[in-house]
Amino acid sequence: MSRSVTALCAATCFVTLSSPCFAQAQQAPTLPTVTVDPVKRTAARPARPATDRPAPGPRVPRVGAAPQTAAAGPAGPAGSAPSLTAPTTQTATQRIQQTPGAVAVVPDTSFRNAPAQTIKDVLDYVPGVFAQPKWGDDTRLSIRGSGLSRNFHLRGTQLYLDGIPINTADGYGDFQEIDPTAYRYVEVYKGANALRYGANSLGGAVNFVTPTGRDASAFDSRLDGGAFGYLRGQASTGGVSGPLDYFVTGSASRTDGYRDHSWGTAERGSANVGYQVSPDFETRFYLNANSVRQRIPGEVTKTSALNSPQTAAANNVLNDWQRNIDTVRVANKSTLRLDNTDIEFGVFAVDRHLMHPIFQWLDYRYHDYGGFVRAVDDREIGGHRNRFTVGLNIQNGTTDANQYVNIGANKGAQTLAAVQRPENYTLYAENAWYVTPAVSLIAGAQYLHAVREQQVDFTTNPATKSGTSTFDLFSPKIGLLWDVDPGWQVFANVSRSGEAPSFGEGNGTAVPFYNIKAQTATTYEIGTRGRRPDVTWDLALYHADIKNELQCFFSTFGTCNVTNADKTMHQGVEAGLGISLFKGLAVNSDTPDRVWLNLAYTYSDFRYSNDATWGNNRLPGAPPHFLRAELLYKHPAGFAVGPNVEWVPESYFVDSANTLKTEPYLLWGLKATYDDGKHFSAYLEGRNLANKAYIATTSIIDRATATSTLFNPGNGRGVYAGIRYKL
Repeated sequence: MSRSVTALCAATCFVTLSSPCFAQAQQAPTLPTVTVDPVKRTAARPARPATDRPAPGPRVPRVGAAPQTAAAGPAGPAGSAPSLTAPTTQTATQRIQQTPGAVAVVPDTSFRNAPAQTIKDVLDYVPGVFAQPKWGDDTRLSIRGSGLSRNFHLRGTQLYLDGIPINTADGYGDFQEIDPTAYRYVEVYKGANALRYGANSLGGAVNFVTPTGRDASAFDSRLDGGAFGYLRGQASTGGVSGPLDYFVTGSASRTDGYRDHSWGTAERGSANVGYQVSPDFETRFYLNANSVRQRIPGEVTKTSALNSPQTAAANNVLNDWQRNIDTVRVANKSTLRLDNTDIEFGVFAVDRHLMHPIFQWLDYRYHDYGGFVRAVDDREIGGHRNRFTVGLNIQNGTTDANQYVNIGANKGAQTLAAVQRPENYTLYAENAWYVTPAVSLIAGAQYLHAVREQQVDFTTNPATKSGTSTFDLFSPKIGLLWDVDPGWQVFANVSRSGEAPSFGEGNGTAVPFYNIKAQTATTYEIGTRGRRPDVTWDLALYHADIKNELQCFFSTFGTCNVTNADKTMHQGVEAGLGISLFKGLAVNSDTPDRVWLNLAYTYSDFRYSNDATWGNNRLPGAPPHFLRAELLYKHPAGFAVGPNVEWVPESYFVDSANTLKTEPYLLWGLKATYDDGKHFSAYLEGRNLANKAYIATTSIIDRATATSTLFNPGNGRGVYAGIRYKL
């Protein structure tokens, strides 16, 4: 365990026991409702005259709407004003629904009564998001077909922690720094709808938001355990003292893993301290630290995956493939609220040490830094409400990239010494003009200037050279948002996105990195979201025309080498539904018992477009249909029970030549939860109860054979349980 994480976890225990907030009573949250992406209309609001400004005191959130008990989260200490830098779940939901496109807020009520091992447990019921675990924390995350050619970790979707980038400055990302037990809610911006963060990739952005002392319990702890040696403990504390508030959380986990050579350990910690200088100005400091040690079982053949799913790749065992990482992230965010304008600004720095013995021993040290400023002006102009947003994001970094021969997880002779310097400057603006109080027209644009510079000091591969690539991408957007009534929205947009390549693309011999172009896309989208007393829905249809998609065109020794396709097409349907099928079966009152159906369906049609090599073949790596559904009986006393399914009814290709497919599968599970609404909650969950051998996800290649090692088996039957106690 790194000293940074040890100190942070120890601080959690110390502050919990010594703080006067430990004895404070907390307002109990309402019984959580498991639904698809709760939706609430953001009311059009005329600008507030300066004379209407309230006297100093707790500031009313700028966007008004009725509370959503299912997503509001716990209340803070009595009399404390809400945080300005970290909105509550309710406020975040109201804000994100000003977007004329597919977005979602996932409250912690949706995933806290679950093992919450990976990002899949958080995002499983968000339609359009394909998140399948591979090993440990690693996941294949694809939103609208983003990053399909990235066989390791993540590209094409930007991850944020409290608005601070998790991805490195060149766009590469992973999941080992994500701790699902630490978050109040998660924001999902699909596709080109992530303008708020200046994100400019095909997949959009996912922002994980931690609590503050103003909405956290004085003490909160949980213990989870179950199949394959899984064990996790977590504790947190938070409180308010006058204008000061604090929150600290720490967790430790271990797992033997379902597959051979897949054990791992992780210690993670986060803390933030906020200070409200006045009701209209707040500054907040963040610290995040992680130490992860993980073995990698590797991809295997299709036959092995389906007939011997626990078997690891022989070379991974022989050379003891691992992925170990230590990170420390510090940041500051501040918010200033004027009469009609909110100004947010901040800075951050990240030190990340990757120790990664795989085909070679990768010893990478990342030093990323940056800042942002954003202003939102919301006022009445000419008798119409008008909201104008403008911002600047800077994310730069330096990577000391050293590689060695891997000899059983020991360093051999050095093969590479290089310094990589990515730079990103993003300027964006958006204006929403309300034609009527319920209909807004939105126009916006962002400009990205990106630099990828590599200085090679030593290499054993003459094709690996020093050089610089520069990318300038302009991405406009127009959209419409119609609040049909207080619980129903309709939206449409046409948006352009652009994505500069990361240093992980290409190959020094087959595809030199400096020959790779930026990927651009134009996406057309329509959809609707809404809520009624017994039903919620979320529906989006999209079509994206992509140029220079980063795809797998060459392979060397069975490894995909990425370069640009000419033209490709991504289109699909994202449908989420939550509906009360029956209620009042045993309890007929103002809060009756009910049978609730919750489902998320994703249809994906991704193809080459008249490509010289692949014609109109399907793009590999994503299932055409993916369904996640659960049926729960929910009792007002706090318990719920019911089955769930994960269904991939049609196999999908793993190569651009469309010669080899996966296999369809159906998994079913059972879950029971209890929450007393005050202090105690617990769950018991069984997954893949039929012990089905299936392929969870794959790597891709240009041309596959029956012996291609591309397949990641899913976990077998597993039972998990957890308890949580808070004050």
